[in-house]
Amino acid sequence: MSNKKEGVKEIQLFLSKVPSISTDELQGLIKKRPQIIDVRETDEYSKEHIPIAKNIPLHKLANYSGKQEQEMYVICQSGMRSKQATKLLRKMGYSAINIKGGMNHWSGPVKGGK
Repeated sequence: MSNKKEGVKEIQLFLSKVPSISTDELQGLIKKRPQIIDVRETDEYSKEHIPIAKNIPLHKLANYSGKQEQEMYVICQSGMRSKQATKLLRKMGYSAINIKGGMNHWSGPVKGGK
């Protein structure tokens, strides 16, 4: 019976809407230095990332143990992995917000190699 309840919760989490903002909205927050988690792989992150973003690849996110009381913004390349990550972080008790469109739509400052 417990497994059935857990399965229902997983389905509800999967179907639930994820709080999201656009890259333009995130750019408007940059001066406040929000916590930004970039869930792309390390090689993707090193090529180009938002200067204040912290890289925690999606496959390592389940081990994350940051401050739960601070809002965080989650970004990836297109918005798909960050949506998954946002759901996971919210399930873990974090106030996470997805960045729609990811780095593909980011027009703000970037850091990284070529």
